[in-house]
Amino acid sequence: MKIKTVPLVACVFALVLYAQSLQAQYARFVESGVIEFEKRVNMYAKIENRMGGSSFMEQAFEQYKRAHPQFQAFKYNLAFGGSKTRFWPQDSEAATSGGFFGSDPSIDMGNIIAADLLAQQGISQKSIYEETYLITDSLRQIQWRFTNESREIAGYECRRANALVLDSIYVVAFYTDQIPISGGPESFTGLPGMILGVALPDEHVTYFATKVDDRPVSAKELAAPTKGKAVNYRELREQLEASLKNWGDYAQSIVKAMLL
Repeated sequence: MKIKTVPLVACVFALVLYAQSLQAQYARFVESGVIEFEKRVNMYAKIENRMGGSSFMEQAFEQYKRAHPQFQAFKYNLAFGGSKTRFWPQDSEAATSGGFFGSDPSIDMGNIIAADLLAQQGISQKSIYEETYLITDSLRQIQWRFTNESREIAGYECRRANALVLDSIYVVAFYTDQIPISGGPESFTGLPGMILGVALPDEHVTYFATKVDDRPVSAKELAAPTKGKAVNYRELREQLEASLKNWGDYAQSIVKAMLL
């Protein structure tokens, strides 16, 4: 009797397919933890947008470039558990540097943002100059458009989605369904998984996760901020536009940063 042999290549291929099937079947989903984000701001691009042909600004910009790198980085944490998230700066005392240009509040405001994804409510603590606001409002409803592009971020395979917020700000986001919570950095939510990367090309700002700590989180880590003047986003816009009405185009960049 003649025994039929199976080629080695076919056996290896079958084993690979079986292993992939098992991996997909038993994939572990992360339900709570803390994500470390790095926010990077292209300072050179931001400053160039403000120059407006002024010789004084050009001289100040050249001095800035000799003393400072192109990108300024800020570290943030995002805790998540159940239907809640909280985003906050790792160093609450950190301040921008760079003299005249570094004092621009649109670079970084050290926002603290808590979201209840089930109730679709958010509480944000944002500061501008000497004023701190506590903003309670519904979560922003973002109309995301999905793409076929993907990339790996902090060890997670992420899919890309695009959107417009505040009518004109283009947003690129990368999310992973391995963390089945519809949250993200700052006020970016609404995707079928955790957002691990955000780019705002026109604002010259990115947020990308550098580490995901898969662990239980405490109630304190998810607690909403409590400090500041109580407003909603409509009231915040009205108050900012009234107080900055004589600041020209520069005021719009501040208002936009506060509303993001």
